Parts: sequence; C-alpha cells; structure tokens
Amino acid sequence: MSGTLIGTALFFRLKKIYITPKDYCKVNLSPLEVLKHYWGYPAFRPLQEEIIASALAGKDTLALLPTGGGKSVCFQIPALCQEGICLVISPLIALMKDQVSQLQKRGISAEAIYSGIHYKDIDRILDNCIYGNVKFLYLSPERLSTELAQARIAQMNVNLIAVDEAHCISQWGYDFRPPYLEIAAIREILPTIPVLALTATATPEVVKDIQENLLFLEENVFQKSFQRSNLSYSVLFEEGKTKKLAEILKRVPGSAVVYVRNRRQTKEIAHFLNRNKIRASYYHAGLNSEERDQRQEHWMNNKIRVMVSTNAFGMGIDKADVRVVVHMELPDSLEAYFQEAGRAGRDGKKSYAVLLYNDSDRIKLEKQYEQAFPPIEEVRRVYRALGSFFQLALGGGEGQSYDFDIVRFTNNFQLNLMRTYSALKILEQAGWILLTEAVFIPSTLKIKVSKDALYDYQLRNPKMDKLLKAILRTYQGAFSHYIRLRETQLARFLKVNPGDLRQALSKLHKDQIVDYQPQKDTPQLIFLKERINADSLDINPRLYNFRKERHLERIKTAIQYAEMARCRSQQLLAYFGETSSTPCGICDVCTGRTKTELNTDAFEKYKEKIEFLLKREPLGLQEIVNSFAPKRRDEVLQAISYLLNEGYLDKTAEKYSWNKAK
Repeated sequence: MSGTLIGTALFFRLKKIYITPKDYCKVNLSPLEVLKHYWGYPAFRPLQEEIIASALAGKDTLALLPTGGGKSVCFQIPALCQEGICLVISPLIALMKDQVSQLQKRGISAEAIYSGIHYKDIDRILDNCIYGNVKFLYLSPERLSTELAQARIAQMNVNLIAVDEAHCISQWGYDFRPPYLEIAAIREILPTIPVLALTATATPEVVKDIQENLLFLEENVFQKSFQRSNLSYSVLFEEGKTKKLAEILKRVPGSAVVYVRNRRQTKEIAHFLNRNKIRASYYHAGLNSEERDQRQEHWMNNKIRVMVSTNAFGMGIDKADVRVVVHMELPDSLEAYFQEAGRAGRDGKKSYAVLLYNDSDRIKLEKQYEQAFPPIEEVRRVYRALGSFFQLALGGGEGQSYDFDIVRFTNNFQLNLMRTYSALKILEQAGWILLTEAVFIPSTLKIKVSKDALYDYQLRNPKMDKLLKAILRTYQGAFSHYIRLRETQLARFLKVNPGDLRQALSKLHKDQIVDYQPQKDTPQLIFLKERINADSLDINPRLYNFRKERHLERIKTAIQYAEMARCRSQQLLAYFGETSSTPCGICDVCTGRTKTELNTDAFEKYKEKIEFLLKREPLGLQEIVNSFAPKRRDEVLQAISYLLNEGYLDKTAEKYSWNKAK
C-alpha cells in the first residue's frame, strides 16, 4: 500500500470510511475535510470558502485575491469535491509545472499540456484524461483552442473550468494575451460547466472585461481587499543603489528577492552582495534548467539568503517567509510592481517592499516606451525575418512551435534587440505569434523495433550495445511506450560526455531503432496562424494606438507612485479601485522617512527657492533636491509634492517648471 493510500485510510478511519484517491469525491466530503486532508490546513483563508461554495453551486465566479491569497486552492478543492476533471487554463508554463508537481506530491493525479511538448505526449495525456483518473488538466490557452484539444475535451467528464491569471483576457490590462479571448469558445462545448476566473491584479475596467469576455451569465465577483497590513512599502531616492541595497539587507534579516531589469545586473549585484558577506545567487531565463532548479531549491531551503533576479523568478513559488523584496528600478506598471512586491510576507509577518528610485529610472522608462512601439513597417520586417529564420513557406506553420534564440535571430538579420522584442510583442498582441518563457522539457524515447531486431542491431553496432543495455535495464517499458530519459544521470552512469550521449541517441533515431525527442530548455515561438506575406500583415491601428496610450498611462502612474509623497498603500489600493482606504501607518511616507509635515514658514522658504530655481530653467527632480542640503531632502520632496498638487509646478516627461500663471 502506498504512503498516500495509507495516509488517506488513516484520515478517514474516524468516519469508518476507507477510500482511495480516485474515490474521494464519492463520499460527499466537505471542502474543509478535503482541505485538512490534502493541505493540512485547519481552516480556510478569508473568502476562500465563499469562492469554493460559489463554484460548487455551479455559478460563474471571479475571484480577486492578492498575491499569496491562496487562489489555487479555490479551484482545486471544488474539483476534488466532485466527480470528473477540472480544466485549468494558465499562460505560465513554470506555474503549471509547479502546481502539477505539488498536486502529484499530494497523491492527486494531474497533467499539463503546453508549447514544446511532443505530439505523442499530448495524445497520451488527453487519452488519460478521458479514460483514466486524471483530476486536473492544465492547458495553455493556445493549446485549448486547437481542434485536437477541443475534440477530446468534449469526451471528458469536466466539472469545472478554472482560468488562472484571468487579467490576461483584458486589453485594458498590463499583460493582455490574445489566446485568452478564445477561451470562451470552450463554453460552447461545455455549456453547463461553470467558470472560475482568478487573478491577483485587476483594475475595475479589467474586472468588467474578464466577466464579459468569459461570457458570465451574471456578475459574480469575490474580492478581498488588496491591502497587505503586514507589508511596508517604501520608495527611497538613491543615487548609490547597490550600497543602499546592502544596507537594507544587513538591517532586515531573512530571505529576500532583488529584482533588476537585465541578466547582466543579476550577476553583478549577486557578486557585489557576496563580497559584502551577504549570501546571494542570481537567476534569469538564460540559465540552463539544472542551474535554475538548483538555485531555486537552495533559496527555498535558505541555503542562499538573497536571489537577484529578472522578473523570470517568483511566479508560482510558494515561499511564505520572504522578509524583503527590493526593486532596483521602477517597473513599467503598478500591476507588475504590486505582484512582485507582494511576494514578501505571505506568512503575515512584518515584511518590506522597497523601491530604490532616482531620476534615471524615469528617463529609462520613457526611453523604453519610445522603443516599445516601433512603426508598423518595422513590425512587418521582423515578421518577414521570422519566416526566413525558420524557413517557413507561405501558408504553413500554423500551430507549429520552434526553439527561439532572440539574440541569434537579431544577429542574423542585423536587428536591434530591444526594438525587435517590442515588434514580437506587437505581433503577439495582434494574435499572430506567441512567445513563451524558457521551459525544460525532458528527452523522450521509445524503441521502434522488435526485440530480435534490436539484438541484431546490437551485434552489428557494438559501440551502441552498452547504451542500449543501460536504457533497457534502467527504464521500464521502452518497447511499449515513451519513456523520459534523464540524460545527465545516464551520461554519468555510462561515464560519457552528455554531448556524446545525445549524439549517440540521435544516431539511434536516424537508424530508426528508436524514436528520440531531445530535451528542450529554450524559449518557444509559436505561429498561431499560417504564415502570410508580410505586406498583408493585419495590425489593427486602432488597437495598436489604444495599447500605446494605455502603456504610457501605466508608466505615468508608476512614476507618480514613486514621486508622490502620499501613503504608498493608499496609492496602490486606489489604483485597484479601493478609493476609501486609510493611511497604512507603516510605509516610508506614513512613518516620516519621506513625508515631513512642513510648517507654513518652512514651506514658504522652500517654495521661494524652488520658484527662483525653476524660473531660470526647468530642472529634473534630482537637480532640485541637490540644490538643498542633503539633510533637507525629505522636506524638499514634500514641498515639491505640495507645489505640484497645488498647481504651482508643471511637470513634463523629464523636467519640472514653474507655472507662470501662479
């Protein structure tokens, strides 16, 4: 009897019920009993029970819970309380893989289908979902929209459709993904099955959009306040950011995440911290899967205290005791900042979200905005280059997934890296392609010939004999189904170089002895539509301009958050529609680290000097602050905030000027 079955039997002995995992839904267990058994929690978090009850009642439901609010439990438990399978749509491969792994560790059968998986594996997984005991099928939205998936889903006993990261369905949102608009089509196949949409970041416009685009029968929103009473937000104006970072980490003990904009910075800052006796490592999508997994594991187990990362790190990672999250630069939206900062303090204990900010942050964001929306002709050029890069004929490619190295691509066609990435994102938002993050997909192998034919091949190819014997002894069932090869371990066992092992496996494939699919660990580019002539590429100018305007609005709001001396929590909550919140009392503004109440005489003195400075010439924020003694910085910032709010100052993209009308 397995450990999972023993645990299940012991749990239900008090009820004199003995069940196996595939039968748990047949004994009318309550959601709380399922929670206690599989998660070990004695009670639900706020709103979880109400959301679960709504889903079990068959109602379309939108759940808005902040980062760390326990969204996954809200769809996993109602699915476990009913017979059948739950479809989970998510755009994040890393998140899918993590949740599938967590469910499997709890003895719950779960599978995932995403870009890059071999067709035969997809076929096998879908069959298991129809005829097996799979309780959760995770799908990327583009896979959900394929004819194969929809035909098989129609044969499944589906009990719930869960849409994770539901804000991706809204063009008002910061992370719009066109394949999400196709999700509603599944409701034609499953008209009586409720939808449970979940997100941690949604403005009022996005909340409305989600329900409309998912064809909710009626509005039904459960929203927990986005307020995090244990999380102190701070914005610190600093020129020497790395020095300040070290000071923060020495002052605040415990696990930490430091977010930076590019891969080079992750390495440089991690090395700086280690030189200052702070245990740190770095993480970005360019590392191979073994390095990423090892570093993540070391950080999770507190062997490494600080992880310096791009935004590739953190999604789906359930680490409750992060004490501080530091942003070295301002993200281009408050949604992104709120989600990343919210990874601190999930255990409810006092934690800190710190943004290190200066004038250069604003200038960089404004320059990035200029690059984010290249002319349509440049987008067409990039699309044309993609066809040549993948040697894709006109009319072909629909649904095809390719390994994609953007650096090699831009070098081949002498393209600017940042502008090319922006062009690819425009193509993605127009529904032509899809870009995925780097994802590790293990090698698979199946022996194609009979045992006699294989033995004959071994006699004729003695160099392959040791490899084939190792595969047969190590892996069960290679003649009947595809097995997953652990290439690193196999190479170590055979005492050969991993590259030589892959070369030998490729020869076996070429000789048609095996069907070998090499492991992948690169970003994927998927053509969602067949390739057309670039001159005929349809980029809707109205939507292009709408997204351009929205992007600029988000940047302006992020800059305002950093520069306005108003309670940080109040600013964030107001952005997400909570306009009646009270000051948090623990951010840099509320505690006086930034905000200093000026008496009338002091304010008039600052006003007089700032007026004198700006009537001569417009100045940047740091230039104004530097005109005063360093100890007056916080008071100067407060005076500037008052003057801006009262209309004395005009602010352009980079400079402040005095309003002559005043």
